[in-house]
Amino acid sequence: MTKLLSRVALAALALGFAGEAMAVEWNVSLWGKRRAFTEHVEKLAELVAEKTGGEFTLNISYGGLSKNTENLDGISIGAFEMAQFCAGYHADKNPTITVLELPFLGVDSLEEEIKVSKAVYQHPATVADLARWNATLLMPSPLPQYNIAGVGEPPRKLADFDGMPVRATGGIGEALSLIGAVPTSVTATETRQALDSGIVKGISFAPHAHMSFGITDVATWWTENLNPGTVNCPVVVNTDALNALSEEHRQALLSSVDAALAHYVDYYENETMAKWWPLLEERGIERIRYDEERLAEFREKAAGPVARKWIEENTARGLPAQELYDLVIATLGR
Repeated sequence: MTKLLSRVALAALALGFAGEAMAVEWNVSLWGKRRAFTEHVEKLAELVAEKTGGEFTLNISYGGLSKNTENLDGISIGAFEMAQFCAGYHADKNPTITVLELPFLGVDSLEEEIKVSKAVYQHPATVADLARWNATLLMPSPLPQYNIAGVGEPPRKLADFDGMPVRATGGIGEALSLIGAVPTSVTATETRQALDSGIVKGISFAPHAHMSFGITDVATWWTENLNPGTVNCPVVVNTDALNALSEEHRQALLSSVDAALAHYVDYYENETMAKWWPLLEERGIERIRYDEERLAEFREKAAGPVARKWIEENTARGLPAQELYDLVIATLGR
């Protein structure tokens, strides 16, 4: 009887260890605070936990694991299993996806941004590009067109941007430089300090970020319809960690992406933008609107030249740059 009880105890203990071994926790590196920009990751975590009965969880950290500009590096060495970053933070590390940051691509909705991002993410050149960092692209963080909020003399004409230091990255920065602005690379978490200290006079952001990083607390104007482009900020996973998941956990993760993105779009349109317009009125932020003739000149001056430069530079890197650009245009039906 004693031997039998011992065997039962050992079996129970073994089952306990096996159950514990089945539990998987991934660390996720984001930055700032929970906001529209991170809602798809939050929803993904919720769905994965539900589908696996809590056996697979995503432990989301806002700045506690890495700087936002170093998230791809952290993924590459396995410091954490999932992260979000923006292509413009280090274009040399992820040149393929910077095609999505070219100015005036004509993306009209968050749904279109998702569609075109997914097309580029699935291209073999993009997959190989991110594989250099042991990273697999999981999903985009679709953002609307950026516009500039700032302090000081409002740029009521495009010519008023001449000499103005503006926080802008990637293709947006290049486009703004063509109307005389001085693009300055400042990470999202440093923008308010840069504005307060006078390093920049304007911040190029989507609406949620203007609110989340305190820009609307001090801004006196906002360019309502400049719409020079947007940034591309994917969520990636460490490839080794993804491959190590059980089939059940992998499917729980991958099958939750579309629902997480649908939640993100709904949240952005019905929560974020519902707050944005009243906030502008409440803070007395002047909405600067440019006439269509000037905007058409800006698009003509920036869109073609910046795209051609991007294609030339990345073709020289050995990338199928023209093919990637054509993929974007074809996917958008332009």
